[in-house]
Amino acid sequence: MKIAIIQFGGTNCDRDVLHVLKDVMDVDAELVWYKDKNLEDFDGVVIPGGFSYGDYLRAGAIAARTPIMDSVKKMVSYGKPVIGICNGFQVLTESGLLDGALTTNAYPKFLCKWTHLRVDNNNTPFTSRFEKGDIIQIPIAHKEGNFYADQSTAASLNKNNQITFRYVDENGIADDITNPNGSKDNIAGIINPDKNVLGLMPHPERASENVLGSDDGLKIFQSMVDYIKTLQ
Repeated sequence: MKIAIIQFGGTNCDRDVLHVLKDVMDVDAELVWYKDKNLEDFDGVVIPGGFSYGDYLRAGAIAARTPIMDSVKKMVSYGKPVIGICNGFQVLTESGLLDGALTTNAYPKFLCKWTHLRVDNNNTPFTSRFEKGDIIQIPIAHKEGNFYADQSTAASLNKNNQITFRYVDENGIADDITNPNGSKDNIAGIINPDKNVLGLMPHPERASENVLGSDDGLKIFQSMVDYIKTLQ
C-alpha cells in the first residue's frame, strides 16, 4: 500500500500529513510534485492544505487545472480513495470532483481555531472508524472555508447522505453560533456520490496525536487505510 501526498507551489501541510501516515501509522506514503503526472503506483491520494499558487484567481483554481489532477480523476474512476483537506477541498470543488464551492468566510478574516464536528455519515471509506453522531475536535485554518451550494445542490447532498461532517457545539448542536465561517447548513465536509472522494476544511493531520490536543483526526486516515486494504 502506498499513498500519494500531492504538492503544489504554496502547499504547506504536506509534511504534516506525511508524518501522520509514515511515523504515526507506519503507512508507506510519498510526497508527489504536481508536475509528476503518473500516480499508477499509488493506492490513495491526499491533497493537503496550504495556499496553492497563493490562492490567485480563487483558492484552488490553478491547482485544479494542473496535469496531475487528470491522474487524480483517473484514480477516482478506479474507485481509489482521495482526501482533500482545506486547500485540497478547494481544489476538489474547483476540479469538479466535488459539488459546491468554498468562498470567503462570512467574517472575512483568516480563522485558526479548534472546532467541534459531528459525524453525520460513518458509512464511508473515511469515517468507518466513527459512530454516527460522534462529536470530535479538529482545528480549522482558512480564510475561504465558507461552503456554498445552491438550493438544489444542497438538497441533493442532504438527500444522498453526502454530508460527512458538520460544525457543531460540544453537545452536537448545529446553528449559526457554532458555524465558524458561514458554511451552508454548517457543512464542514462532504463526499462524492461514489463515496471515494472526501473534502473537508478542518485539518485532521493537526489532530492525529494526543500531544496536539486531540487525536480524533487520526480515525479519518485509519478509515482510509482500512478501505484501501479491502481493495487489495
